[in-house]
Amino acid sequence: MFRGPRKLGHMSAVPAQESERRSGPLLQHLARRMRLRSESVLAPLGLRPRHLVALTVLRDSGGISQQGLAATLQIDGTNVVGLLNDLEADDLVERRRSPEDRRRHVVSLTEVGTTRLREAECALAGAEEEVLGALEPGERDLLYELLRRASQGRSSSCAEVVSADGPDAC
Repeated sequence: MFRGPRKLGHMSAVPAQESERRSGPLLQHLARRMRLRSESVLAPLGLRPRHLVALTVLRDSGGISQQGLAATLQIDGTNVVGLLNDLEADDLVERRRSPEDRRRHVVSLTEVGTTRLREAECALAGAEEEVLGALEPGERDLLYELLRRASQGRSSSCAEVVSADGPDAC
């Protein structure tokens, strides 16, 4: 099992049982397994994870401007154009001039895009089943809820925790 450094600078050593219960390495391992399985089930559909995220945003928004999509995905406008070019080439999305502002393009899913997104979500459910198969359905629900909550929470660095709680906090 992964055992991190026993001593952090001037801080005292973390007891073995506590250091073995760090979630980070386990989350990284599961994330890597999930990413690899996801990539392998999406490839036959002609999709990559970034395509799936964009299609999901478009479905959930009902259509959004290119700039809005770039902001939502937190990627550069130039990169969103390349992403949309990929998706448009496969008839998964369409770009139209906004009737309110002809300088803007509104992007939306096509019927083909909606169908491909459903297929991808089914394929990903199978990949998730493989990766998380050791968990019961209720445990998966709990894991999802905990991860969702953690992803929305304020993160603190170990240094912030140490200064607030003392040198043995981490």
